[in-house]
Amino acid sequence: MSKDGFNWEQVNGGNPVLTADLGEKGCRDIEIVRLHTGGFVIITTDLCIAYRFDENYNIDWKEANSKGSKCLRMWKTEDFTSFSEERLVHFGRDDFGCMWAPEVFFDEENEEYLIHWGSTVAEDNFSHMSIYCSTTKDFEAFSEPEMFFTKENEILDSHILKIGDTYHLYYKNAHNPGMNMHSTSKSLYGPYENDGEFQKLMEKLDKPGAYEGPTTYRLPDGRWCLMLDFFGCEKPKMGYVPFVSATDEHKNFKMCKDEFTFPYGFKHGRFIEITQQEYENLKKLAI
Repeated sequence: MSKDGFNWEQVNGGNPVLTADLGEKGCRDIEIVRLHTGGFVIITTDLCIAYRFDENYNIDWKEANSKGSKCLRMWKTEDFTSFSEERLVHFGRDDFGCMWAPEVFFDEENEEYLIHWGSTVAEDNFSHMSIYCSTTKDFEAFSEPEMFFTKENEILDSHILKIGDTYHLYYKNAHNPGMNMHSTSKSLYGPYENDGEFQKLMEKLDKPGAYEGPTTYRLPDGRWCLMLDFFGCEKPKMGYVPFVSATDEHKNFKMCKDEFTFPYGFKHGRFIEITQQEYENLKKLAI
C-alpha cells in the first residue's frame, strides 16, 4: 500500500492472503477490480511455472502456451479480510491453449465489465498469442470469448484505461519489435492507432524486451504513473519500474526510479485507489 503513490509498504507482514488450490495451483498476474455496485473481484492466471521446470530449471514455453492455464482464477471480497470460495472460470472455449494476464475494464456506457487476456488457439497450432475478451455484468455469467486485438506478431499483457473520450491500450509486443506499446482509439473496441513517440521511448531502454505487464494509475500530484514489470535480470533487480507522465495524453513518459521506494520486487499486478478506512483496515490485516 501507499499513501502517496511513491513510497510503498507491505501488508500482512508480506505473507500470502490467498492460496490457490484448484487447477494448476498457480496464482499469477493478479488483477483487482472495484465493482461499481460495491466490493471487489480478484482474477489471476492459473499457471504454475515451478511445475514446468526440467532438471536444469528450463521451461518449454511452447508447451505452456498450448497446455497451460485453460481457466482464470477468481475470488470476490467486500473488505480484503474475508473472501468467497476460489473459483475457476472456463469461459466455454476448449480451443484456448492458455489464458494469461487477465485485466478488467468497466465500460460505463454499457454498465458491464470487459475482461481481456492473452490466449493462443488450436486453429494455428497455438503459435500466435492475441488478446481475447469476454463481458459480464456480475462476474457470474460471461459472454462467449471473442478476439479483442491482434497483430501480425504475437502480443500479450493488455492494459486499458479511458481519459476523456480517448481509450488507451498498452500491451507487450513479443517480437518485431519486442517491447511495450501504446495505442489510442475513440472506441473501446478500436481500431487502435500506434503511438510512435511512446515506441521511441521504449526503444531507448536498456533491454526493452525485458519489460512487460503494463499498468497505470494517477499519482496524488496529478501526474500519471506507468509501471512496467522488469524481468530477465538478476533477481534483486526484478520488479516494477515506474515511468511518469505529466499529461493526460499519456505522453512524454520518463523513468523515475529514484522517486519511488518498494519493500520488495512487486511484479505484474494492478494498482487501485482505496479509501482511508480501507487503508486503515489493511494496515491491521493479520491473516
